[in-house]
Amino acid sequence: MFAIPGQSPVTVTPAASKQIAKLMAKGDAFGLKVGVKKGGCAGMEYTMDYVAEAEPNDEVIEAGDGARVIIAPMAQMFLFGTEIDYETSLLESGFRFRNPNVTEACGCGESIKFDETLGQPG
Repeated sequence: MFAIPGQSPVTVTPAASKQIAKLMAKGDAFGLKVGVKKGGCAGMEYTMDYVAEAEPNDEVIEAGDGARVIIAPMAQMFLFGTEIDYETSLLESGFRFRNPNVTEACGCGESIKFDETLGQPG
């Protein structure tokens, strides 16, 4: 799956937009930066940080409710097609990533593995 020019790499549900906007207001942040890094038991894990500004090549997504999601260029190919949601249950609340590029996830739910062809030339 590859990025299509003019198409957002991720979608953000209304519940996630509302939570991101709420947290942005508390910290006076420009937006929520989402990425991936090596780590975790499955090989990769998501990163989320509130940032004061976007970098020049970041993808900035206006998600509604005043929420902004920023995707670093390196992470765009791994996140393309992902839906970011916010769920609340009796035991926990948090952001959930529904990512079609994930081929494996560990039991903790925070570590993921991507299709090995992502990021490979060809």
